[in-house]
Amino acid sequence: MEFASVHAICLHFISSAIQRCRLSRELCRLSVILKCSPPSDHLVLRISISDTGVGSCLEEFRDLKFSREGIGAEKWDGVLSVRTTSICDNEVYHYQLNLKESASARRLTRLPSNPKNGVKFSGTEVFFSIFESVEVLLPEINAFFQKMLVLRIPNVAYEVVVEHEDASGSRCENLFLANEPYPPPFSASNLERLKSGLEDYVLKHGNNSNKKCGSCFPSLECVKAGSGIACCTEDHRNAGRMMEAIIVISEISETTSCCFRTCGAKSEVFYFKDFSPSAISPSSMKALTSIDWRSYGLTLASIVNQGGHALLEWEGLPPYAHIDIVLHCYHEHKVMIPSVGQKTQLDRNLIKRAVKLAFDDLKEKHAGVLLSAHALKICSYAPDLAKTMAGLILSSDDSGFQEECFSLFGLQFQGVGGEIVEDCIKEKIISIIEMNDRKSHQRSEEVAPFLFRDDCLQELELQEEEYEEGEDASSPLDI
Repeated sequence: MEFASVHAICLHFISSAIQRCRLSRELCRLSVILKCSPPSDHLVLRISISDTGVGSCLEEFRDLKFSREGIGAEKWDGVLSVRTTSICDNEVYHYQLNLKESASARRLTRLPSNPKNGVKFSGTEVFFSIFESVEVLLPEINAFFQKMLVLRIPNVAYEVVVEHEDASGSRCENLFLANEPYPPPFSASNLERLKSGLEDYVLKHGNNSNKKCGSCFPSLECVKAGSGIACCTEDHRNAGRMMEAIIVISEISETTSCCFRTCGAKSEVFYFKDFSPSAISPSSMKALTSIDWRSYGLTLASIVNQGGHALLEWEGLPPYAHIDIVLHCYHEHKVMIPSVGQKTQLDRNLIKRAVKLAFDDLKEKHAGVLLSAHALKICSYAPDLAKTMAGLILSSDDSGFQEECFSLFGLQFQGVGGEIVEDCIKEKIISIIEMNDRKSHQRSEEVAPFLFRDDCLQELELQEEEYEEGEDASSPLDI
């Protein structure tokens, strides 16, 4: 793995520490300490990344490559110091690696170890020095941990500490400390944690504040979430490959508050790979582009890759509504790695299926949300149709007919005005449209009936769906 910046290397070491904590299945602590030197040392920043997870495997450091073009000597000398031990080890091992060294025999130096004297513990510490200002690196580290909180890994606590040295001595500043007063239970699934994490992220305005905003979100009804998971189980080469998708739609009244996040018409897609923030791949971008957004009442204006993150821009989205999307790809267990071509097609298929399932789940839980463009068009005819039907019923001279109609609508036969009848009919019509719109997204043998549906149009859409499924047939998927 080759890195083109010291910032990327630093975030990689933090990510590796998180994985070691996950593997331990015990309560762990991850600390990032940034020690700033006095001004006379030309902005030397000493970085320590330590964790109490399982011991490190040296192979993860041997494979690191130093980009001479991207990382000059003025930023970093390429030297790493590593201390690590596993729970079954009797010593703490010390190593020094020089990533600038091309000869593998001289790249790793083993230093004297320290005895553990019978104490049982495990952990790893990586420390190195770079020529960088803490004000430049710190925002990236904080942003990384804010995204990690969306995953809500249950057994890891995070902290970021900055130590300053000056003429008055040294002082510490805790800049980031994960504190979740009501974390999900340990028994919660990855998908449940991801959903809870994204909802919390939204309620805090994208983690720009430390607490939920009661002004913008006075109740949980303002936030609607859906989740979906796609997996590949039939092909032994890709077995255990999972793709999770969470969709959160937040909407508030226009007059509620002015502190709601701006750029509501844009959605940043958070992409995680193996429980760590990751840059989104070109195949994933293509998958997002190929989703039939109009079937959920959305119009995608553009999609761009902005610094490794997909940014979706919508047309016609209400100004005080916002859509947040999270994708997480991981392996449930160790598997054989597919070829690049297979992996690209597989990821594309998994993303499309997981996103579709998440939207379908949201539609199923919240009536009237994400209606398709076709359903919205039919709904626009409902008021006139309801008015006509109410007029026909009320103008009839057949009292038995009127009583039967009122009974079907759940209304009392006597003392009911025309507006009440009209509103009731309109609600029934819209309810049927919404129900059929939800059914149209479910893969079932029974086709839901559509009001005012053109059979030729329905047949054409079914042919298009079969064609899309034929394109994806190269990768066996099981939802």
